[in-house]
Amino acid sequence: MAESILEVQGLRKRFGALTVTDDVSFAVAPGGIHAVIGPNGAGKTTLIHQLSGTLRPDAGSIRFAGQEVTGMGLARRARLGLARSFQITCVLPGFSVLENAALAVQARSGSSFRFLRAAADERALNEEAMAALDAVGLGARAAALAGALSHGEKRQLELAIALAMQPRLLLLDEPLAGAGPEETERLIGILRGLKRSYTILLVEHDMQAVFALAHRISVLVYGKVIATDTPDAIRADPAVRAAYLGEDEVA
Repeated sequence: MAESILEVQGLRKRFGALTVTDDVSFAVAPGGIHAVIGPNGAGKTTLIHQLSGTLRPDAGSIRFAGQEVTGMGLARRARLGLARSFQITCVLPGFSVLENAALAVQARSGSSFRFLRAAADERALNEEAMAALDAVGLGARAAALAGALSHGEKRQLELAIALAMQPRLLLLDEPLAGAGPEETERLIGILRGLKRSYTILLVEHDMQAVFALAHRISVLVYGKVIATDTPDAIRADPAVRAAYLGEDEVA
């Protein structure tokens, strides 16, 4: 078996008397999509914050690509290849689609890019940005203002921004949130394509999407991982059904 790209051991996080992450342990193998699912309030986004480096755990260990990263901040983890998207869309609406992606390349590479200059002034940087946009189907929208995109297109742009960081692991926090049926179908298709080239840790409420995309699933309930297994095993697990899925959720 390939060595895990992400290993989480005994992770804990408390806010006052509330334990939000409770002795969480799991591993993510390279390649494909590992999903984290659970009801509202299970602690999924808090877990992603700790994995990405925006929130420090109270106890436990996070190893990424063989390195201990528990004490590292978001910027250092990003430089190691850990990139994330957010539950709420987070793009710069007054900048073009290309500029949004190019700024991510600039952050990674330390380029001298300035967003007030003509795009042609930074050819190499913009070539990388265009490659990321093409990977998510936004190449034709490169010149459009990000604020003019549809909700689904903004989700695509967030994926492109993450890809522009040349990640070894993508942390995606509910990338389908707020998307309509057609947008959801398009985003699922994009994620299906990306999982051929990237390792993805996916937090998502859409169970149809999760079971269509993931090769492995961890179930988080009240801050605890109650199961980690293949989709078929998770679907059939009585404890998972009782705690979260229900009898008809993924039928």
